[in-house]
Amino acid sequence: MAEGGFPDGAALIVGGSGGIGRAVAKCFAEAGCDIAVTYRRKADVAAEVAAEAGAMGRKSTCHAVDLTDAASVAAMVAEVVAAHGRVHTVVFAAGPVVEQMPIADVTPELWRRSVETETFGFFNVVSAVVPRMRETGGGSFVHLGSAGHVRWPIKDGLSVAPKAANEALIKGVAREEGRNGIRANSVLIGVIEAGMFLELKERGVFDEKWIKETLKMLSVKRLGRPEEIGHAAVFLASDKAAYVTGQTISVSGGFGL
Repeated sequence: MAEGGFPDGAALIVGGSGGIGRAVAKCFAEAGCDIAVTYRRKADVAAEVAAEAGAMGRKSTCHAVDLTDAASVAAMVAEVVAAHGRVHTVVFAAGPVVEQMPIADVTPELWRRSVETETFGFFNVVSAVVPRMRETGGGSFVHLGSAGHVRWPIKDGLSVAPKAANEALIKGVAREEGRNGIRANSVLIGVIEAGMFLELKERGVFDEKWIKETLKMLSVKRLGRPEEIGHAAVFLASDKAAYVTGQTISVSGGFGL
């Protein structure tokens, strides 16, 4: 058993080169966990994340993957297992930067891109990892979902709807695989000052008026920090949550209350 309440092996951070994914990877490394970080285009960022973990004394590797391609995902998982011996945790932090628009204005192309990356992507990871977890005594899935499942955020359907499908799959994995020592939970993400939020803010999509209106809907009157998502993910994956499965933690400052 490694330090921090994790077995030997690695936490696979899918999308660890993203803004929130990077912070999650760092939190797992700080908790004493070796990590494997995936990326699609940001090889340099993934290398930086791995280097940060390495500086903490953790074994860390980077792996390119196309989540929409099941064969690519299977090959990536095989690489991770070869490097670390075991995948005991999967954190699914991947997802494209989604355009903010009403449902009626979403094109089939945009819809397909979101669904293929997030929904098919997550399924491909589950399909590749579950058999290996069964063989090695179990493990844990942590899906980074959306607090929009609690209260629909206007114009954010391209993010919320695909993640909602993954929430259903998380419950299915929890229900079916608990007998094999596999748990599955979600962290529902509010407005976090990282990743997609910062990119859309820079574009002017999220202006000061939008931020002020959003803060009115929060109990905690500030935006979230990416490491706060990481801390929740680490808890759900660790042995401190060994009797927790099929559940969600909303890290959103009270959005939806």
